[in-house]
Amino acid sequence: MNKTELNKYKAVLEARQTELSAGLRNREDIAIEKTPDALDEVQLAGERELAIRNLDRESNLLRNVKGALARIADGSYGICLHCEEEIKPKRLEAVPWAKFCIRCQEAADRHEFEAVEAFDSLLADAA
Repeated sequence: MNKTELNKYKAVLEARQTELSAGLRNREDIAIEKTPDALDEVQLAGERELAIRNLDRESNLLRNVKGALARIADGSYGICLHCEEEIKPKRLEAVPWAKFCIRCQEAADRHEFEAVEAFDSLLADAA
C-alpha cells in the first residue's frame, strides 16, 4: 500500500473517529424518565434499550477505528491480524477499520477463532 492510499484511509478513519466521539457524548436518550402512565414507561424503557444498544455499537466501532489508526501508526494497517495476508483494497474501501481479510472475518463471525485459540492455549499449557 502506498503513502497516498494510507493517507486517504487515515483521513477517512480520523473523520469517522471525530463523528463517533461526538455522538457518544450525547447520552440524553439513556436517561431514566418516570411517567404516571405504565404504557409510557414501557415505551420509554424500549427506547432507552435501543439507545443503549446504539451507544454500545458505536463505542465498539470507535474502538475498531482507533485500532485501525494505531495499525497505520505502527505500519501494520491493511494486514490481516489472523493470517497476516494483505486485506484486499476493495474490503478496506468498504470497511476501512477492518482487522481481518474476508476469509478470516467469516471464520471469526462463525466463532472459529475462539476454538482454535483455546486449543492452542491448551497445547501451550501442556508443553
